[in-house]
Amino acid sequence: MGRLNNLISILDLDRDDIDLILNTASKMEDVAIQRSTELSDKIMACLFFEASTRTRLSFESAMLRLGGKVLGFADVVTTSAGGKGETLADTIRTVEQYADVIVIRHPLDGSARVAAEFSRIPIINAGSGAEEHPTQALLDLYSIKKIKGKIDGLTISLCGDLKYGRTVHSLGMALSKYNVKIMLAAPPPLRMKPAIVKEMKRIGIEVTEVDSVEEAIRDVDVVYMTRIQKERFPDIREYDAVKGKFRISTEELELMRDDTVILHPLPRVDEIDPIVDDSHHAKYFNQVYNGVITRMAILKLILE
Repeated sequence: MGRLNNLISILDLDRDDIDLILNTASKMEDVAIQRSTELSDKIMACLFFEASTRTRLSFESAMLRLGGKVLGFADVVTTSAGGKGETLADTIRTVEQYADVIVIRHPLDGSARVAAEFSRIPIINAGSGAEEHPTQALLDLYSIKKIKGKIDGLTISLCGDLKYGRTVHSLGMALSKYNVKIMLAAPPPLRMKPAIVKEMKRIGIEVTEVDSVEEAIRDVDVVYMTRIQKERFPDIREYDAVKGKFRISTEELELMRDDTVILHPLPRVDEIDPIVDDSHHAKYFNQVYNGVITRMAILKLILE
């Protein structure tokens, strides 16, 4: 793959594609500091139909650091889609007249795939419902490789809301392309979708499912913690039954190996005690910056 066309799903990428993105990201470390003009003739449209801080701002930061321009919206209420009922297809066919690439986040599963069907310019999925978040998975892989020096051979725990958390869906599928061991830790109602677990095992990944955070953090290289996705529960009583069940505090740190790192896609609620932030295990704010680096690589490969 010399360049990307769309980035809709991790499943659309093979390992060579992912490695190309990660290797390109490593080259963006210096560019991010020094800035560049290589995309000075390009415009990125950010269409965020759903709340975002890190994803939207990191895409904008990535484009600006490459010399490009940015337009878009972060409040659907102010748009024709929110205020006048415009369809997603019509929004895409309109915005493609203004930009060279569209970054979209939408609350409905499959929305990015639909956008790509109607668009004549590249579409990047910045989160589609509870389904996928492929650029988050790529920055997570880059963070792991940057911190640990490798991905192959590691044991990685995915913890928290594995049912509704789209970040872990994409990350789990991405990790399946490497030689890793995966532990899935969640309250029983929030376990990983069986189809994803089945696919991991079919590929040959060693997968273990556990019910407690204490089991998930022992003797692993990376703990990937996620929040309980309150906004995606169909019944608030289901959320109330599991909230606060999976947490990392000082007691849990004592169970970890000294070289274990904690990652988190953020935002967090109460699943990581703020006191953990000062621990050498905590790498989630470094992970935020890696989002800029990785998204620079993705934009470069799509637009250059």
